[in-house]
Amino acid sequence: MSDPTTIEAAGAAATDGAGLVAASGIAPDGTAPTGASAAPSSGPGVADPGPGSTPDPTTAPATPARKRGRRTGLRGVVWRRRWALSITGWGAGSLLLFLSGAGESLNPLLSLTGLFVGFLVGLTGMGGGALMTPILILFFNFQPTLAIGTDIAYAGITKIFGSWKHYRQGSVDVPLALWLAAGSLPAGVLGATAITYLARERSDIVDAVLYRSVGVALILVGVLLAVRMWFNIEAQHEAVDIHLSWRRKLASIALGAGTGLIIGLTSVGSGTLLAMFLILFYPLAPRRIVGTDVFHATLLLGVTGLAQLRFGNVDLWMVASLLVGSVPGVVIGSRLTVHAPTRWLRIALAIVLLASGIVMLTKV
Repeated sequence: MSDPTTIEAAGAAATDGAGLVAASGIAPDGTAPTGASAAPSSGPGVADPGPGSTPDPTTAPATPARKRGRRTGLRGVVWRRRWALSITGWGAGSLLLFLSGAGESLNPLLSLTGLFVGFLVGLTGMGGGALMTPILILFFNFQPTLAIGTDIAYAGITKIFGSWKHYRQGSVDVPLALWLAAGSLPAGVLGATAITYLARERSDIVDAVLYRSVGVALILVGVLLAVRMWFNIEAQHEAVDIHLSWRRKLASIALGAGTGLIIGLTSVGSGTLLAMFLILFYPLAPRRIVGTDVFHATLLLGVTGLAQLRFGNVDLWMVASLLVGSVPGVVIGSRLTVHAPTRWLRIALAIVLLASGIVMLTKV
């Protein structure tokens, strides 16, 4: 038996030209209507939704939040397509480069290594220089002087893009970075000069000295990275800028000089080593720590890399081979970082650095 209310509503709707579809919500063929015909009509036969009911998403008006969500989703699709096109274009260009005459001077195995290391750097945000130097020495039989110089030049180029991004985002404490650079730049050049002097005057001991230096630096960076990740030291830091008194300025110069000398001698720790010291002595927010560290590392590695190139400790073709793989690796890794267990990956990276340091010490 039909409900009298429904029959009355249907009759009224038919008089208006809407028919049984508007009153019952069911089309004559038994399917639910779509579009404008599905909109509820007001009248004696249609009950208004209660205060606790959920509005129909197909008929609810577009709120500002919903519009923003749609725009954000559209931008995400556009950026994903751009990244995909960029990586595809880079891959096609790299393939053509290897097939051309220049490909004879490039090393495809180094490009694959650059892809792997770049992926880890993009995924974890650290470890590039610390990983690359022992890989070049242990797996590609580079002389320590050439491995260190090539790694510094390669890392300096890759840091440019990240530092520019951090600078544009406002996550760089520029005065602090410049005071650190006041000590690190001359110290980095001094380290590169010391390597060249040892290679020229004491070639019988230079390899042993550099093996030990790189091994100790790797162990130090591995320990500091493990401590940083395990205790999450920077979690409570919130400062955006800090006041640089003269005491803190002098301390920044000294800190920069110490890290610059280590990096100039070993190429290890341009990110992790200095970042740990910044966390311990400067209560900046984590994003400011990272941005300032990357910006300073770009200055340090750029100047030190030019010094290494001047002294003949850089193989430009090997740098190009590493860059061919590392650029798409960093892009892919950075896109996946939100889905990866970054903390545990960094702890695993610390273990790898410790093991690499021990191997370097036993290689003497």
